[in-house]
Amino acid sequence: MNYQELVTQIKNKKSFLCVGLDTDLEKIPSHLLGLEDPIFEFNKQIIDATKEFCVAYKPNIAFYEMLGAKGWVSLKKTIDYIPETHFTIADAKRGDIGNTSLYYANTFFDTYNFDSVTVAPYMGSDSVIPYLQHQDKWAILLALTSNKGADDFELQKLESGEYVFEKVLSTSKEWGTEQNMMYVVGATRPAMLAEIRKIVPNHFLLVPGVGAQGGSLSEVVKYGMNEDCGLLVNSSRGIIYAGNGTDFATQAGEKAKEIQQEMASLMS
Repeated sequence: MNYQELVTQIKNKKSFLCVGLDTDLEKIPSHLLGLEDPIFEFNKQIIDATKEFCVAYKPNIAFYEMLGAKGWVSLKKTIDYIPETHFTIADAKRGDIGNTSLYYANTFFDTYNFDSVTVAPYMGSDSVIPYLQHQDKWAILLALTSNKGADDFELQKLESGEYVFEKVLSTSKEWGTEQNMMYVVGATRPAMLAEIRKIVPNHFLLVPGVGAQGGSLSEVVKYGMNEDCGLLVNSSRGIIYAGNGTDFATQAGEKAKEIQQEMASLMS
């Protein structure tokens, strides 16, 4: 999916919601566990219930690869089931170089047909550029994350006066364009978005941390939205685990609708 197609979806739906498919066998409703593929069945029902209200889906790859071969099968079935109108993110946080980076890119873009993959840029340009060589595909670079450990490196200041995350932004934006690179910025640090927008005014930002992690959607919009919206705000547990009974999908859909309606009001 290219930049303009994504922007069009956002404007048509009045939504910039991304649903995170962090599908955990220990958390999905027990009535699904006896099925041949409970992970896919859960995802399928979540997708059916939320696709009207969101523009993207983000499977967290760790939840699938921990299950071995059958987990990768569930992932492939999930990606194939997601409508082509929706942007897909492989939340894999890969960060290697050379042929390894190239084959990670081929895995997620060619084998699994994701639109994008999250990438750790701390090994430099050769850990990112292989992802940028695929047409209409995206690398989503970790910039300022919402975890406590972000203080260990990302928020350390360099001799230049820049934070490390600011150096990541200013350097990496030269490797690609707003047409093929996004950045991860946690919703729990919304005021930082204003500074980030000074460095990358036109790039999309993938913003986790709204919902279960306590981030404020209105604050994210206040500091981070640009003329094309420029945001994909992710909610995972707050949507997919909104209910745990036989009506779990209905409750997930209601939660997704609630967030979409708030987004629509903030976009107007």
